[in-house]
Amino acid sequence: MTSLIPTPDSIPTSWGYFQFFLLLTFPLHLLFMNSLLGSTCIAIYAHFKGSQQSKVLAYELAKVIPLLVALAVNMGVAPLLFLQVLYGHLIYSSSVLMGLFWIMIIPVLLLSYYATYWYDFKFSSLGRAGILVLFFACCGFLFIGFLFSNNMTLMLHPENWDVYLNNSFGTVLNTGDSTLWPRYLHFIIGGTGVGGLFVALYGKFLARKNRSLGDYASALGLKFFIALTLIQIGIGVWFLLAVPRVQMLMFMGHNMLATTCFLLALLLIVALLITAFRKKIYATSILLLALVYAMVFIRDFVRGGFLQEHFAPEMLTVSPEYSPMVFFLVTLVIGLALVVWMVRVAFTRCAD
Repeated sequence: MTSLIPTPDSIPTSWGYFQFFLLLTFPLHLLFMNSLLGSTCIAIYAHFKGSQQSKVLAYELAKVIPLLVALAVNMGVAPLLFLQVLYGHLIYSSSVLMGLFWIMIIPVLLLSYYATYWYDFKFSSLGRAGILVLFFACCGFLFIGFLFSNNMTLMLHPENWDVYLNNSFGTVLNTGDSTLWPRYLHFIIGGTGVGGLFVALYGKFLARKNRSLGDYASALGLKFFIALTLIQIGIGVWFLLAVPRVQMLMFMGHNMLATTCFLLALLLIVALLITAFRKKIYATSILLLALVYAMVFIRDFVRGGFLQEHFAPEMLTVSPEYSPMVFFLVTLVIGLALVVWMVRVAFTRCAD
């Protein structure tokens, strides 16, 4: 079976650098993606509710949702590239297996992106029909997330790739994997909850011009965040139990670093729920940032556990060439500074 795994390409510098930047950039993508998903769901809810204040909130969110699409997509480029450097021979293979579905991501994303702009620019003329437009965009985002979950789990099981011998049409999905659905729901439910916290933060900006609207947004966002985080705890237990015993035991003392990350994540969940119930939005946001990074480390341990019999990044051959890394670091710093500036300007103008 290992003959179906392609030989990985050499890398220009030690794998640890790419691993560091993968773990650094992926949480940033998650935060924007979660903010997008949560804002979209809350806008649908607020628009459907139909009160004057909720409709105003839906309109305010309509102005920021297209921006979040752009930020989520752009912030996803870097971690995907680092993933391809370290696990390219695996992720390319799984992408070929589900190639037809994988290619569908582009048109679905474009249509969903267009729908968010349609909802924004035609908010008044669409009326209640705007709910259907934004719901269409939301379904597109959920579909894309489902395909990513399929690919990221399919790449972990090279022993199952022989399915290609019977299906070479690019229509393979990893629906037989016991971890797929809890993994997917773990991202979607948790992501929507995180998006609720984003709306609560956005309410702080809205309060600058409309105090009652800002307070309403913050209260509604916190309710979404708390409710979905509590649901997420149950899904997290399901996900943990769905993972094979060998990988699960890594977080039960068999790997001290993995166990430490797992315990830290549990403590952070308790702490941020306490601050959320106390309506301390900024403190909750800081704790959430730490939690997202802890969860990304846990995710990396799970990935390594699944692949331990097939591949590890330290097996990659290094062909030294440091200038691309230096160029990347310079552009990364400049790029992050520009993103921070753009986000501040955009949210400030949305609140004005």
